[in-house]
Amino acid sequence: MSNAISSQMEFKNYKVFNYTYAGRPLVIETGKMAGLANGSVLIRYGETAILCCATASAKPRDGIDFLPLSVDYDERMYAAGKIPGGYLKREGKPSEKAVLTSRVIDRPIRPLFPKDLRNDVALTLTVMSVDPDCSPEITAMIGASVALSISDIPWNGPIGGAFIGLVDGKFVVNPTEAEQKVSDLQLTVAASMQKVVMIEAGANEVDDDTMYEAIMLAHKEIKDLLEFINAIIDEIGKPKFEYPSCELDHDMFDKIFDFCEKDMMEALDTDDKNIRDEKVVPITDAIIEKFGEEYPDLPAMMDELIYKIQKKIVRRWLLVDKKRVDGRRMDQIRPLGSEVGLLPRAHGSGLFTRGQTQVLTVATLGTLSEAQMLDGIDSETEKRYIHHYNMPGFSTGEAKPTRSPGRREIGHGALAERSLVPVLPSPEEFPYAIRLVSDVVSSNGSTSQGSVCGSTLALMDAGVPIKAPVAGISCGLITAEDGSWDTMLDIQGLEDFYGDMDFKVAGTHKGITSIQMDLKIDGLTPEIIKAALAQTHVGRDYIIDEVLLKAIPAPRAEVSKYAPKMTSFKIDPDKIREVIGKGGSVIQKIVAESGAKVDIDDDGTICIAAINADSAAAAKAMIDAIVFEPEVGAVYTGTVTGIKEFGCFVEYAPGKEGMVHISKIAKTRIDKVEDVLKLGDVVKVKYIGLDKKGRMDFSIKDAE
Repeated sequence: MSNAISSQMEFKNYKVFNYTYAGRPLVIETGKMAGLANGSVLIRYGETAILCCATASAKPRDGIDFLPLSVDYDERMYAAGKIPGGYLKREGKPSEKAVLTSRVIDRPIRPLFPKDLRNDVALTLTVMSVDPDCSPEITAMIGASVALSISDIPWNGPIGGAFIGLVDGKFVVNPTEAEQKVSDLQLTVAASMQKVVMIEAGANEVDDDTMYEAIMLAHKEIKDLLEFINAIIDEIGKPKFEYPSCELDHDMFDKIFDFCEKDMMEALDTDDKNIRDEKVVPITDAIIEKFGEEYPDLPAMMDELIYKIQKKIVRRWLLVDKKRVDGRRMDQIRPLGSEVGLLPRAHGSGLFTRGQTQVLTVATLGTLSEAQMLDGIDSETEKRYIHHYNMPGFSTGEAKPTRSPGRREIGHGALAERSLVPVLPSPEEFPYAIRLVSDVVSSNGSTSQGSVCGSTLALMDAGVPIKAPVAGISCGLITAEDGSWDTMLDIQGLEDFYGDMDFKVAGTHKGITSIQMDLKIDGLTPEIIKAALAQTHVGRDYIIDEVLLKAIPAPRAEVSKYAPKMTSFKIDPDKIREVIGKGGSVIQKIVAESGAKVDIDDDGTICIAAINADSAAAAKAMIDAIVFEPEVGAVYTGTVTGIKEFGCFVEYAPGKEGMVHISKIAKTRIDKVEDVLKLGDVVKVKYIGLDKKGRMDFSIKDAE
């Protein structure tokens, strides 16, 4: 008889690595799952579990001048014990939060790939289990770094990630879900052992020094984590594969640069993007005419060639001459402009202009029931403030059709949304759902921060009582091989393309509300971070005082006449059933007769929205009448609505009737109610309380 085959498969390469991160277990498992990927790990942080796989194509992709990297943060609803909503009951396109997480992981990873790598690289991060106290975003970032580092894919990592909160004035590393809800800071930092490579933050007006300290704390925690990751790499890391370099031929580049340098410098020396683009066209034609025969593949390489020629000139100007393409000083902001109330029917609108960048933001106010419903793997089920960002082709002078928003548009909208959340009034103070749409009508750099400024204008124009105006501005960076560097305030398109950093900061006079940092180099030193924070603070203060507040000094006292008029109040939750009525009959009658829209929450909060104040008041009066409870000893004026042998009924409040026994109608004995009262009589009644049978007891004779 043959030996039975065991159903338990053994994994010869299975390894488990353990680490304690912010007091919770972090476990890296390799060698069991996804063995055909170039590198894969199952990372567990607490009860969060994410499968992180890195794969690369065997050959470079032809005809491209960039690294074809994709990062997909793939949420599985089973991770949170949920079944997807909708008809199909299956995961569809990524949620906005998943898209934003993909971007947060992409940004620190991308700059660390070799500049000449053109092989397709895909990072797939599948969220399989979610512990709300152990951030899946940070877990995925760490897992992606380990998967790439142990793979044979060329990459100059590893990096680590940390999430910093600020609770009761104290920093918390990787805060729990409960701590996040009360935290004044939501800071995500990615870093290598030497430098910070990515910063993403939302904050309740946190000052520059506190933000800097939080970033440095994150870097310290990450350094300890990286020692753990490096030990894993030393034990199981694969040698990196060889790949054909896709760099331009240096001799060809030098020859063409010498040929067109003077003309290209003249073309770039303008503050008008259209003029610059027009001047580059004949230069491109001249290069092809001069070198086309010598280099037959030149037309296919032209975009990359022009990019590198312009980059060399712009970086030399910035580093050596301290010269910017539009003639500004390194700390000078482009010409600014602002305007409100552009669209008469919109509830609020603001146009913000910075150089050739223009953003029109429009505010729409709605009922709280119009808040966006969310179906994700975290505990957030809705959001009352929604910000959408659009950048059509005409904003950059391109002839291309309008498409659904991509990752960039979603990311910029979320950044502006995060920037404004800390200054918005609570639903109790301002019972509206708020949607902002930022349409970029002209783009020459820093449109995301332009949308922050335009949003402040639109909110104030809409009469939203924000706590303080918010402005956003970006800081650029230029670095030299010798380690020297310089920052520049308010970067335009070319400085973003050819510089080393886009450090976006939004905030009020009091403090920072958001940060987003994009890099093209291997990281920032503490000195650069501190300089960027200081420079952007000066810039946003100037924009608030000299531009935003001069367009509209304060939020309008009233909302637009076209916005719904809102009334919010609370009733006893036990009365909700009476307001709704059987099958919704009562509330439907209220809506039909008043013309208002009525929303009721489970806690008894009622929000009334109407076209005009009279309609809202009518709906409120009807509800007040329904939930009205008389006070013992109080006297009310009512109308006789019914007469019986034993007494009469009096409507003491709209829709509310009470009974007066015949013995309590007059001070003297009466035989018939009709001897004293008739239907329609207006009388005063006093509420005595409940009788022995639990019925309301009123008296006419005691009301006098």
